[in-house]
Amino acid sequence: MSERFDGKVVLIIGGGEGIGRAAALAFARQGGTVVVAGRHRETLDSTVELIRERGGIAVSAVADVSVAGGRDAEHLIAETVRRHGSLDVAFNNVTELGPTQPVAEICENVWGETLAANLTGVWLSMKHEIACMEAQGGGVIVNTASNIGVQGMLPGMGAYAASKAAVSALTQTAAREYIEKGIRINAISPCPLGRGASVEDIAETVVWLASDESNYVVGHDFVLDRKVAAA
Repeated sequence: MSERFDGKVVLIIGGGEGIGRAAALAFARQGGTVVVAGRHRETLDSTVELIRERGGIAVSAVADVSVAGGRDAEHLIAETVRRHGSLDVAFNNVTELGPTQPVAEICENVWGETLAANLTGVWLSMKHEIACMEAQGGGVIVNTASNIGVQGMLPGMGAYAASKAAVSALTQTAAREYIEKGIRINAISPCPLGRGASVEDIAETVVWLASDESNYVVGHDFVLDRKVAAA
């Protein structure tokens, strides 16, 4: 096991599958104590089992960070610190695509649910992560935005694109507000439809952003929309 994150506590919200699971495995492989959180116990426990089979340290926590009032988000961060002593890295990998509909056909419920999951959930998580990291003297946050929000719209995904573009803006604003407190905040914007880099490639970018090697990188949104073949 690598010791790159030895002694570090890493929280991954949305760690039950896909990019979140790949990131959880990557952080654990490099020595981190990983807390995987999300709404579905089965997928979270599967991620934990994979990590433990490889000799890593991981626990799961069921939470819906989009719940109004931030109760789940606040409890999740508080319990992470209580059980493990700190919160050094947070990866807010919250993604809800929602139905494919033209803008004028999106109902208010779908609009509200999509923004609650993708934007409000990230904001509530950051709110409590930042408070914790400020109290302990620093930390790293990485958010999952989307190349649809950054690069342009895909027909039928207006609510998703709007929510993810807002995550990018929120990330860049928070990065400038809290870098003097020792909290480094960035985002990644992968392709949500499977036409970009592999989840393992994306996870390695997240790990790099959370590492000391990128301590000069602040307030960026990294677009990961394609895999470039090696020369």
